[in-house]
Amino acid sequence: MTLGRLRWQALGLLVASTLLVSACGSSDAPDAADASVTNHSGAATTLSPAGADAGCEEAPAVPSAGMTTEPLEPPPTEGVAGTWTGVIETNCGPIEVELYADKAPVTVASFEHLATAGYWQDSPCHRLTTQGIFVLQCGDPTGTGRGAPGYGFGIENAPEDGKYPPGTLAMARAQDPNSNGGQFFIVYRDTELPVEGGGYSIFGRVTGGMDIVDRVAEQGVDGGGADGIPAAPISILSVEVTQEKASE
Repeated sequence: MTLGRLRWQALGLLVASTLLVSACGSSDAPDAADASVTNHSGAATTLSPAGADAGCEEAPAVPSAGMTTEPLEPPPTEGVAGTWTGVIETNCGPIEVELYADKAPVTVASFEHLATAGYWQDSPCHRLTTQGIFVLQCGDPTGTGRGAPGYGFGIENAPEDGKYPPGTLAMARAQDPNSNGGQFFIVYRDTELPVEGGGYSIFGRVTGGMDIVDRVAEQGVDGGGADGIPAAPISILSVEVTQEKASE
């Protein structure tokens, strides 16, 4: 059974006041409500020198102006098992991923649901961290770090030791363990995150295109610093998720 035919009713966003600013007591942790992130809405789309150096094309304008605030119901998880793969198309190239449907079925169901809905179309990866933790955070169509699909769910498959190796695909969240939604992050260097509060759901790994994330990370944060908007603008153009059927 595939979830690809789930009906998309409306795109939901949660206002910033419904989310917490600090995740698991650490301002460095991947957070689905990072107040330090600058609003990308209406940002210029001309290719920056850093973007050119990272091998990217011009990033699209952020589509947040056309979004609604009607919340969505979370998708069902029946049939979410076995081998799932995905392709995250970006203006810097495709990133291929393997999804852990057996270990994180709710997360993978949501990821497929939002991908099929076009939820991430033209959305910027709004946060890069380059000290202490090493992640590229994406998945907020508003580009502010505060956007969510209108529903939340709990933690799955979080490592007990708090260690996230390069290539890890995991969910960003606020302090509430049930605040997983649409934001996720890709780890590009060995990273250790707090385990207090439950940790962060690992739902897949990058199998191709990790060099894209590395090149974006090499360009650093816009304006300097260790945590903020990537200097090389990278945006998700589309996401496609596929369930590989077992052979007869």
